[in-house]
Amino acid sequence: MVFSVLAQQSGHVLPVYSDVTEASGVDFLNDSSRTSQKYLLESMVGGVAAFDYNADGLLDLYFVNGAAISDPMPEGQLPDKSGSQYWNRLYRNDGGWKFTDVTEEAGVRGDHFGQGVAAGDYDNDGRADLFLANFGQNTLYRNLGDGSFEDATERAGVAGGGWSAGAGFLDYDRDGHLDLFVTRYVEWSFADNPWCGERKPGYRSYCHPKHFAPISHLVYRNNGDGTFTDVTDEIGFGSAPGKGLGIAFNDYDRDGWNDVLVANDSFPQQLFRNMEGRGFEELALLSGMAYDENGRSFAGMGADFADYNNDGRPDVFINALAHQRYALFRNDGALFEYVSGPTGVSGITSSHSGWGTKFLDYDNDGNRDIFVAQGHVMDNIELTQPDVKYLEPPVLMRGTANGFEDVSASSGVAFQVPRAARAAAIADLDNDGFLDIALNCKDQPAVLLRNEGNDANWLIVDLKGTRSNADGIGCRARVVVEPAKEQHAVASAAGSYLSSNDRRLHFGLGRSERADLVEIEWPSGAVQRFENVRANQILPVTEPDQ
Repeated sequence: MVFSVLAQQSGHVLPVYSDVTEASGVDFLNDSSRTSQKYLLESMVGGVAAFDYNADGLLDLYFVNGAAISDPMPEGQLPDKSGSQYWNRLYRNDGGWKFTDVTEEAGVRGDHFGQGVAAGDYDNDGRADLFLANFGQNTLYRNLGDGSFEDATERAGVAGGGWSAGAGFLDYDRDGHLDLFVTRYVEWSFADNPWCGERKPGYRSYCHPKHFAPISHLVYRNNGDGTFTDVTDEIGFGSAPGKGLGIAFNDYDRDGWNDVLVANDSFPQQLFRNMEGRGFEELALLSGMAYDENGRSFAGMGADFADYNNDGRPDVFINALAHQRYALFRNDGALFEYVSGPTGVSGITSSHSGWGTKFLDYDNDGNRDIFVAQGHVMDNIELTQPDVKYLEPPVLMRGTANGFEDVSASSGVAFQVPRAARAAAIADLDNDGFLDIALNCKDQPAVLLRNEGNDANWLIVDLKGTRSNADGIGCRARVVVEPAKEQHAVASAAGSYLSSNDRRLHFGLGRSERADLVEIEWPSGAVQRFENVRANQILPVTEPDQ
């Protein structure tokens, strides 16, 4: 059912989203293998990626799933992925909002209890590859270009270990090869699973992460020959453990080197400053974004790192659990300021629990908005906190000159449906210039939300590197729209919660029928400028060879 094609607010025509899942052919059903033991792992699954695996110009979808957990789990045993109900699923985009399940022919069903996913062309062969962050052992699928993938994990050296969560590709040393960053959650095992909650039927709960030690994230430097080297300790990540979930990249200090944001669960948030490719220093506390405005940690799940107020400085958004408020940190050039209160974010989100999230311009007016997939982590939370809901509809906050306003109620029936949503990938799935949403929901069917659009104009920039990495990850873009309004972006597929988004750069142009200037600065140092660029097109930009 479509709520309405358009909604009207403050004189601006706003799009709505329609749920097109049933007719699309995407029939993925998430299965976390819930048990009476309340294993913490059950609560977190799993990611979703939007990427073009067959290079036909249409973004395909990959959903990450769990695996069978015994009740209880014998010591030393890992979850069993062999049952088809636990397979990860790849859906080919056939156009016209029709998708085909090609999991088996592509060979990407997965072998481990899945968490996050990252898509990127790590070997610069023009084909998008997949990295899966799992519990126990990670997986790297190399795209063979014939519709199938090969498991390249062992050769590449990226199996890792422990509880991997989020992941993302970034060329941190600007050598033209995508490196790999992996967040890890906590030191946890099936044998280390204490009873949490009251000892009466139905009240046992998933344990708070405070019961488990933090663990270092993982960083793999790309050697350029299909292999990676674990440089976690060498570049400074080994000395800064966390309880990491979401990961995002941007150049917060505008020094030309992209930095790393990690959302930590009930642990100080982390900002790793890139020291010109030589290493990283963690300085979230010094920069003002380790805690909320009261100096408290919060349950960081999903995160994004982008310039929401068009001042050229990337800001930070990290969501949290109910009664904590979602955190918006504005980059003022020297420090990050916690601005959830004055921007309206606190009032909108104080009773909600968030996971997948993204800054996006859903109505193409040139201002970034915020989407959050929601649902509490505890499936029995209403027994102990009746005012908090386990199932929640998503929230859409529209960016204005004065902050953010909640437009969920006018954004379609899909924004009224409570779910146990987890991952969210933001992507233009039909290439119409309006950003769509794919959701992976815990123990529920996947959801595809189509942006029905409005009459605002747009521009998408599709990058192809030559000297830089083939995906153009890390490119800085500046778009100037008359009358002298600028937008800034850095190319990345990371952000959200355990997910991989449309790597193309999307800009809303509002009423403008062209961009006065599109400026691209490549990691190699090359700079390209395009003037009087026509609106409503996907603009291919190839890096100059020299």
